[in-house]
Amino acid sequence: MSHPTTRFRLPLTTSAQHKLHPKRTAARLTATALVTLLCLGVLASCGTAANLGKPLTYVYNPDNLSEHVLYEPIDYADASQWVARPTETPLPVDVIYLYPTSWQKKGADESNLCSIDNESLRATAPLVFEQQATAFKTAGNVFAPYYRQADAAFCLGLSDADQTKVLCGTPLQDVTTALDYYFEHCNQGRPFILAGHSQGSQILNYVLQGYLIGEHPELKDRMVAAYLIGYSVTPNNGIFLGSNAFKFAEKADDTGVVVSYNTEASSIEGPNPIVKENAMNINPITWTRSTETAPASASKGARINGVDVYGIDGGPLADATIDPKRNVVVCSTADPDLFSSKSEVFPKGSYHAQDYAFYYYDLRANAELRAAAYLEQQGTSR
Repeated sequence: MSHPTTRFRLPLTTSAQHKLHPKRTAARLTATALVTLLCLGVLASCGTAANLGKPLTYVYNPDNLSEHVLYEPIDYADASQWVARPTETPLPVDVIYLYPTSWQKKGADESNLCSIDNESLRATAPLVFEQQATAFKTAGNVFAPYYRQADAAFCLGLSDADQTKVLCGTPLQDVTTALDYYFEHCNQGRPFILAGHSQGSQILNYVLQGYLIGEHPELKDRMVAAYLIGYSVTPNNGIFLGSNAFKFAEKADDTGVVVSYNTEASSIEGPNPIVKENAMNINPITWTRSTETAPASASKGARINGVDVYGIDGGPLADATIDPKRNVVVCSTADPDLFSSKSEVFPKGSYHAQDYAFYYYDLRANAELRAAAYLEQQGTSR
């Protein structure tokens, strides 16, 4: 797996390598190998080479995974490289949001990775931000970097190991570069929430492992919660292993935890490529792990494409039940003909596109609650 190698400094064989202090080199290799083993289970051949005091970072070539290419960093001091980078931060908590896949290849000759100025990405990411990230705007000041993405159909067709090679390459490097800028110039010591969906959540999983647990453990205690929605996290995930591990959420107001769920209809017409065996879910209405059904009447409401949406009785649209056999949250009250994901990647009955939308106001209230609980624990207030 590729890693934020600008930080771990895993060296390639270079003419500069003999200048490295042997003990420091061994320590860096040990730290890097540990995080690599947590994320993938094998040590990948990627790294950096010295270049006038600045490291060159090599990542897997998404168009040929047997090759490495030089990572070309994004300048996140440029405000145009952010979907949202507020200049005023009136709230005591921040939110860092990563959008889901917001572009797709138009032809076989196109790269499996989009450019940072891809027209489809630039048009779609702000729309998705409005549909999803605004759920958190009452809980914190929302930041969202642009980052380069892998094509969803290509990525979901890969093995887990090859998905890791692709996503821990340029996409993860972009995100950790943005985080470096954010923590140095924007955060000012505030606690923060991480939130993503789909590919964005998958990358946040690597951020939790490599960036927070592995590289910046001093930041870990300032994390209010990580919402890894629309992506499967499992008990053997590296973020839950080791002495400095995260925990999965168990109740509505616990903090420093990982929150995740995937939504499906009562029945589904094929395998859901997002859902893995033993995927952990929390009920997005009760915010517990109970398998009891939370009725739609208990929900705070849905918001789809910027419009509040109601059930046929005029009340909230979506109920929620954790199905431990299917490893998902089942919504039985929405019509799959209307709300199934409109994508060839997902079968009818997948509500992947509605993970945020069905429970938009539940997410908002829960983020507010967790932020307030964290601030109370720290002896501060909103």
